[in-house]
Amino acid sequence: MGSIKEYFSEAAKGLKSLVDGMVVTGKELVTPKITEQYPENRATLQIADRFRAELTLIYDSEGRHKCIGCRICEMNCPNGTIQLTTKMVDLPDGKKKRKLDKYMYDLGSCTFCMLCVTTCPQDALEFSNDFEQATFTRDSLLKQLNYRPEPKEEPAAPPKPAIDPEKLAKIKAEALAKAAKIKAEREAAAAAAAGKPTAETPKEEPQPAVEPKEEPKPAIEPKVEPKPEVKKEEPKPEVDKKEEPKPIEKSDKEPAE
Repeated sequence: MGSIKEYFSEAAKGLKSLVDGMVVTGKELVTPKITEQYPENRATLQIADRFRAELTLIYDSEGRHKCIGCRICEMNCPNGTIQLTTKMVDLPDGKKKRKLDKYMYDLGSCTFCMLCVTTCPQDALEFSNDFEQATFTRDSLLKQLNYRPEPKEEPAAPPKPAIDPEKLAKIKAEALAKAAKIKAEREAAAAAAAGKPTAETPKEEPQPAVEPKEEPKPAIEPKVEPKPEVKKEEPKPEVDKKEEPKPIEKSDKEPAE
């Protein structure tokens, strides 16, 4: 009985799924069709901005990129798609700097995970939406992203010429003389102000000094030391002494009988 019930329930489920599929097919049958005439419609073809097609370096208007060769994108790539080489260059001011030499990107092994773009500290990478990357060989999928020629570094400002020692000594002497003159004028003005008091600030008459009154010291009461208490000796109870019998002295001469 149970097997028959299961048979009909499974048949009903299969029929329901068939009806659902036919409904979807019927809707698509009556909807209008849109056919993309590629590649004739390249001028009007719209590609989503978030479509990931190829990794590229971001260049500014002067043809410079922001990559500093830190290799963070190379370390975060799960497939080893990115390989960087750097070089040390001499700057016009005499210092050395590490710069990007080659940025190699293998499009054939890229998974488009975008970890390189999100982890770049300089925001130097982005994915373009150019999907036409089909080629006949795999070697053509290995690309160098920094293919543009780098602009020349601007020359550093020329160093300032050294000042003649005689001229420098003369300037120092003039500065010291000027400072001494200003100091002398200030001292003279201070002396004149001390000798001639102004009417606005009357002199203060000296007031007689008031001797402080001595406050009477509180009398110190002599400390009375307490006398030591004399303990009275309690009378000892008299003990009755029993009179011991005196020994009888025997005379040498005994009385005659």
